[in-house]
Amino acid sequence: MEGHGGELALAPLVAAGVKEIFTLSGGHIFPIYDACVKQEVNILDVRHEQTAAFGAEAMAKLTRRPGVAVLTAGPGVTNAVSAVTTAWFNGSPLVVLGGRAPQARWGSGSLQELDHVPILGSITKLAATASSTDEIAKLVGQAAAAATTPHRGPVFVDFPMDVLFSSNGRGHVDLADTGAAGAQAGTAPDPDAVSRAAALLAGASRPALVAGSDVYWAGAWEELRTLAETLRIPVWLNGLGRGCLPADHELAFARTRSAVKTADVVMVVGTPLDFRLSFGRFGDARVIHVADAADQLAAHAELAVGVAGDLRSALSGMAEWSGARADHESWIGGLRQQEAAARQAERADLESAARPIHPARVYGELRRVLDRDAVVVCDGGDFVSYAGKLVDAYQPGCWLDTGPYGCLGTGMGYSIAARVARPDRQVVTLFGDGALGFCGMDADSLVRHGLPVVMVVGNNGIWGLEKHPMRALYGYDVAADLQPECRYDQVVAALGGAGETVHDPEEIGPALRRALDSGVPYLVNVITDPENAYPRSSNLA
Repeated sequence: MEGHGGELALAPLVAAGVKEIFTLSGGHIFPIYDACVKQEVNILDVRHEQTAAFGAEAMAKLTRRPGVAVLTAGPGVTNAVSAVTTAWFNGSPLVVLGGRAPQARWGSGSLQELDHVPILGSITKLAATASSTDEIAKLVGQAAAAATTPHRGPVFVDFPMDVLFSSNGRGHVDLADTGAAGAQAGTAPDPDAVSRAAALLAGASRPALVAGSDVYWAGAWEELRTLAETLRIPVWLNGLGRGCLPADHELAFARTRSAVKTADVVMVVGTPLDFRLSFGRFGDARVIHVADAADQLAAHAELAVGVAGDLRSALSGMAEWSGARADHESWIGGLRQQEAAARQAERADLESAARPIHPARVYGELRRVLDRDAVVVCDGGDFVSYAGKLVDAYQPGCWLDTGPYGCLGTGMGYSIAARVARPDRQVVTLFGDGALGFCGMDADSLVRHGLPVVMVVGNNGIWGLEKHPMRALYGYDVAADLQPECRYDQVVAALGGAGETVHDPEEIGPALRRALDSGVPYLVNVITDPENAYPRSSNLA
């Protein structure tokens, strides 16, 4: 392999399966564009670097390979810091390539001269500068391998202009020496820990299994299903774990989250014991934590067993348990009754005829038109919280939410990636009106790249997760209002898409069908009731 720095940077990524980059144009990174043109790698350019990084992260989520953002120097890189941090919290294999001021003039005050590495170092697995053209391919290959090795996460490499625009001095680089072969396999879990975890689950009277994003990253959904069916364990899912067991499987539960706190043994697999999971405290339950790497095991919670290593091996090892086991059918049957009752109780809101529109009615109508394999993107607070409760997932990789970092503005980048990666499926993006303000101009990017996406905005004219609590605390609220009934649909139409505003609950379904049939980026702007705040009865998500 030989060529200029852009070709050397791209080659290991192509070898790792990369077919596209997300970017916003900048002169520091022209050689990478040139390499993409020559190798027919798709260049998806957007209107803000945060969208580029979110798009690349979503591509990683959808394909389980590296997603790549290419960003110009200085503000190009720093504009993406929150998106990189989101990938850090999500364990997403995001590769960020940055431009950099020329090395030969470093310290002289070149345009956008900034040492990015210290800024990115705390939120990436690897952050480095290629100091010579000869080392570009190897450094990028090592970065891509690090990103995809459990525990996965973002990486960053930047290139001084004079290094990137130059050709490699040796004239040839062996691609096999770059590390482009990809991720290292996860370590094998301790067999004794696996056996102890299986014995606890099998012997429990009321076992519960919570599976999160790393089950998806590991491709371990079949092992999860086998374990649940073999030991008869009820399963709750969060994050990218949603869909790893179909929502209509007899052992999949979603409306009975609080019941996990009545279990006597809770096993959490592939997700941290964070605020979404009551920080690992489930009443009097004994807790098993299974993580894909030892440094991901919870240090703040009391664990009965900790299992670290390859999740497919850990789950399949537990499914092979042949020792004593308790009968869990009464527990499962009781949960199924609770689940059915909860689903029946939510029908009133799903079918509400109230005006202004109850947010749940939007999801009642959406569920009627969603395909089983639709990709659902979530970007928002209050309005999108209803989606987490009311919209079910049936296949892996179909649910893209912001993750535990809670950074808004993911929606447009995630939408672009979803339409590119899943051209034959429905892609529906759910926005709060606050969240849309972070990334709405990138509807232009959907239009320019010919990417039809259905966008649904719950428009209540407020920051819902802030307004109601502030009122409760102080008796008043400030800095919590948005423009009432803002015509976000007209914004998308002005950018070349289409849309409409809906006030009548009976018009939601027809509007969604028009959007799905339109073949263009289409925004359904639903005016919802600002007084219907999402009820948060449990931290378990």
